[in-house]
Amino acid sequence: MSRKWLIKNGTFVVLEPGQSVIKGYMLIEDDVIKYVGESCPEGEEETEAFDGSGLLFSPGLINTHGHAAMSLLRGYGDDMELQTWLQEKMWPMEAKFTSNDVYWGTSLSVLEMLKGGTTTFLDMYDHMDQVAKVVQESGMRAVLMRGAIGLCPEDVQQMKLEEAVQFAKDWHGQADGRITTMMSPHSPYTCPPAFIEKFVQAAHDLDLPLHTHMSETAAEVQQNINDYGTRPAIHLEKLGFFSRPSIVAHGVHLTDEEIEILARNKVAVSHNPGSNLKLASGVARVMDLQKAGVVVSLGTDGAASNNNLDMFEEVRLAALIHKGVSGDPTAVPADEALKMGTIYGAQSVYLQNTGRLAAGMKADFIALDTDQAHFVPYTDFISHMVYSAGPKDVKHVWVNGAQVVKNGSCITMDEERIRREAQACFEGLLSR
Repeated sequence: MSRKWLIKNGTFVVLEPGQSVIKGYMLIEDDVIKYVGESCPEGEEETEAFDGSGLLFSPGLINTHGHAAMSLLRGYGDDMELQTWLQEKMWPMEAKFTSNDVYWGTSLSVLEMLKGGTTTFLDMYDHMDQVAKVVQESGMRAVLMRGAIGLCPEDVQQMKLEEAVQFAKDWHGQADGRITTMMSPHSPYTCPPAFIEKFVQAAHDLDLPLHTHMSETAAEVQQNINDYGTRPAIHLEKLGFFSRPSIVAHGVHLTDEEIEILARNKVAVSHNPGSNLKLASGVARVMDLQKAGVVVSLGTDGAASNNNLDMFEEVRLAALIHKGVSGDPTAVPADEALKMGTIYGAQSVYLQNTGRLAAGMKADFIALDTDQAHFVPYTDFISHMVYSAGPKDVKHVWVNGAQVVKNGSCITMDEERIRREAQACFEGLLSR
């Protein structure tokens, strides 16, 4: 049965040229926004209404790179260099992960993200059927893929490729369209060229985008040069990776030539400032990427390297660190940082129908409580959202037109059980 309802007296973040915020009304019918404007839409005066007084409505935040189940390893290995962290802490523990661990680790992450105003996330991991199951149950939107490291015998590589293809076939378009899929070799330094080429071919066969880690650390780039005689972006272009719609995570260490390659091939970059800072991987050349026309979005990476999934923090870091590094206070202004977390996020993961509050968009949006000291005075809501707000300000969340967070509580998930099961999973990993 169709449902139509109206938000009145709200303040809406529309991020349109010349008009970032409007006060007025938003009409939702089923899973779609039908109208956003200053006056009540004609003929809707008697429509079921929700009073938006004291609330700031924004597009839901979009997290374009992560590994949700890794929340089970939050705090397990801190203050370490990336390769040491991976080889000594992460990979040995991850090798013990069962499908049950992935289910509860993902549940923990989805709970954190939803309560913190993230409505869409990208996830690259193993046991992905469990991740999809959590997404289906929670009401969230997600872009999912079976990530595959190719440092293994050919028969194991083939098994991973077949799993990735089957997962994409089984889940693309599922959960009322909230789940879409991609193909994802882990990275050029963990996947032999022939393995990457097989993923590229599979992406062509399935008509899906591609995702991978690229140029996260200087050491990784040097390894690519040592192994293949060239830098990662040039290497991936030669392998045909960019012949598909693509998004690369990190892109910290890029030359001018590589930026031009990404721009020419319309490759999106998921900027992960928090994770990159914590692992001392460096600071991506975001302004140069944007100047070249590359779409740059934001991701948290996994909670093991961040150590949270707070997209407000990523938006704020994106607005702050590039000012500090460049010495230019106009670098990545507040509205641009917020677009990186919303509009550009949707573009990066090839979703045309979310990331904005506008007629025709999916009803994925959040409401922040502005009746708080750090929102006053009501001078500039975009500035306040970027520089002052945080996940605890999120009062309500809707995804695909359905409310999933109400008055700060997730109404689609059992928070108490998730916390208990996640702790038990971590203790189980330690004992194995």
